[in-house]
Amino acid sequence: MFLRKLFLLLCFLTASHPAIALEVGDELKLPELKTIQGKVFTQVDYSKRFTIVQIWATTCPFCRFQNKNLDELLKKIEPKQVNLILLSVDKNTKVVEDYLEKNQYRFDVVMMTPDLAKRFGKRRWIPELYVIDPKGKIIQKDMGQMIDLDVYDLARFAR
Repeated sequence: MFLRKLFLLLCFLTASHPAIALEVGDELKLPELKTIQGKVFTQVDYSKRFTIVQIWATTCPFCRFQNKNLDELLKKIEPKQVNLILLSVDKNTKVVEDYLEKNQYRFDVVMMTPDLAKRFGKRRWIPELYVIDPKGKIIQKDMGQMIDLDVYDLARFAR
């Protein structure tokens, strides 16, 4: 009886609070996302090309370096060859907009929502970068700051 109650309690806790982050091989179906710039990513966009999602914050020093490299990556590939979405965990959209303007970044930013947080699961640090194939499967995951060449190597997913 005790084990049954313990099992039910564990099921309840893990169902309402995902404790495990997504890993390579997992499926991730992104919902329609509207960026703070007004662009909308839909299922059609996700199914046509690879999607790179980075979870980040304006206060993260490692994210600052990686964002610079992601912006450089965008200059190296043709527009619309890859979906690059930066998912900000900041609470204030204005702070993110000011950050983008100050650094003259061109990448698309979506603010974290409870639904997105649940889909991605628990994070241990930021930045956290995912590459998702057109079928919705995670094929690469990087945690922490990537070196410049590794970020530029993401261009291989452009088509």
